[in-house]
Amino acid sequence: MNNEREKDPETFDCQVRTVCDLYHQAIELYERGTHLVSTDEKTGIQALERKHPTKPMKPGLITLYEHEYIRHGTQTLIANLEVATGKCISPSIGPTRTEADFALHIERTIRLDPNAQWIFIVDQLNIHKSETLVRLVAEHCQLDIDLGKKRRKGILRSQKTRMAFLQDNTHRIRFVYTPKHTSWLNQIELWFSILVRRLLKHGSFSSVEDLKVHLLAFIDYFNRTLATPFKWTYKGRPLHV
Repeated sequence: MNNEREKDPETFDCQVRTVCDLYHQAIELYERGTHLVSTDEKTGIQALERKHPTKPMKPGLITLYEHEYIRHGTQTLIANLEVATGKCISPSIGPTRTEADFALHIERTIRLDPNAQWIFIVDQLNIHKSETLVRLVAEHCQLDIDLGKKRRKGILRSQKTRMAFLQDNTHRIRFVYTPKHTSWLNQIELWFSILVRRLLKHGSFSSVEDLKVHLLAFIDYFNRTLATPFKWTYKGRPLHV
């Protein structure tokens, strides 16, 4: 059993059901102009260059991959999966994953459709509940309110108060948080597994810039030829044995 569920089964199950219900409503929401987006970061993507070329498949022989690498550094991919379409939209690639990086990523994403409703499914990492993110949402939702002061008072006081503000369902831009330790609940993780299998596992990249070019090219290719909504069958109901 998930340790988080053991602490508070009712709250845990409610959070899971909320996410699953949104997944099942994704197409209907999209048709009404609401973007449901699964968002997360894939950190430490290594730009590994194989020391020797891959030997292609021949009759009777499998493809042979070089296992020695030259390391050229890492990049972080902040990615969005548009749940209704299965497309990866507005990716951000850079060397870090900071509060500012995530807020800028969200801002770039909502500018794709600046007047639309946006719902982001995210985990409970601290940068997903930051002061910068609160200020961004308040600005774009045109909320003329006193946000308080971090660690002192009001909406900005703590992660708990910021999280409550960010998940307010009256806001045009809001966040829905998965319970802790439930990465399986965030659909972008399924997309990350496709990225690893199809590009990263056997790739060879001569620099971090080369890695970035390949990542963006793969995302474009995926969106044009492979993207389709995931068939989400789990309904968020606890299993009874």
